Amino acid sequence: MSAAPPLPPHTLSVAPMMDWTDRHCRVFHRTLTRRTLLYTEMVTTGAVLHGDRERHLGFTAAEHPVALQLGGSDPAALAECARIAQDYGYDEVNLNCGCPSDRVQNGSFGACLMATPEVVARAVEAMRGATTLPVTVKHRIGIDDLDSYDHLTRFVSTVAGAGCDTFIVHARKAWLSGLSPKENREIPPLRYELVQQLKADFPHLTIVLNGGVLSLDDARAHLAWADGAMVGRAAYQNPYILAAADRDVFGSEVIPPTRREAIEAFLPYVAAQVQQGQPLNRSMRHTLGLFVGQAGARHWKRTLSEKGHLPRSGLEVVREAMAGVPGSVLDAHPEPQALAPA
Repeated sequence: MSAAPPLPPHTLSVAPMMDWTDRHCRVFHRTLTRRTLLYTEMVTTGAVLHGDRERHLGFTAAEHPVALQLGGSDPAALAECARIAQDYGYDEVNLNCGCPSDRVQNGSFGACLMATPEVVARAVEAMRGATTLPVTVKHRIGIDDLDSYDHLTRFVSTVAGAGCDTFIVHARKAWLSGLSPKENREIPPLRYELVQQLKADFPHLTIVLNGGVLSLDDARAHLAWADGAMVGRAAYQNPYILAAADRDVFGSEVIPPTRREAIEAFLPYVAAQVQQGQPLNRSMRHTLGLFVGQAGARHWKRTLSEKGHLPRSGLEVVREAMAGVPGSVLDAHPEPQALAPA
């Protein structure tokens, strides 16, 4: 009996999050999971085409598989950015059709694109013509009064007609006025049933669920019907939930890293950043939640927060922070869980 093929990266992913999922964060997450798909912060087409390209797009080989999320609506600009993404070595290009911030609305992209599926289709078609990378779309279940299931299916079918076969669906609608981005992540109710129906009606498409996925248990529950689950802020605020992902979600025969092993694996990168003149907290801030709910968590977070920004702070600050965490916490492995359904 032959072994089952390996699960694709989109089976579990970490959401693109502004100011959070930068390259330092992604390198740290890679010390916890090798298989989970990681996303950049949203990068606008203007930043790629006219800004500091290396600052916005540069990443290390250790971050693979990694996807670039783009913000924009002009097909020609998005196509050029997709070509550049391939040159940089990304594994996927994703178009943001879900962010409701004022800045994004003023640029006529993000969630407001759900009102114009034909525009998204033209953008996807142009991007696919410029790259051999997978081109995917992340979107909401609706915006404002355009929140019927018929509108959602029209959006997906129109964009799928342009060649997109992977949709990452945030199971909340977005209000483009009256709610802040934070409120749009919390106030509109989660409607998983609409995403589940979408998968049933478009079985040939890859449907990844986003929204309210707070743990690997949540992810595995959704994988009973969805093609993938995307974890958002939970993966940042409590990153150690990712440590068991390769074993418990992807079925890899690996021993999940301890927190000590993850820190030690991250430190060479941190040391290199400090040597290049970056403040210690630039990279270590992404580890502040590593000990959430554990003995020593307060000491770890306080030491890094109070000393990580100081001039000439180096790895000795990390060692001091580790010294306040019990060895039983540093060296504990995640408890084994039943494997997710294939």
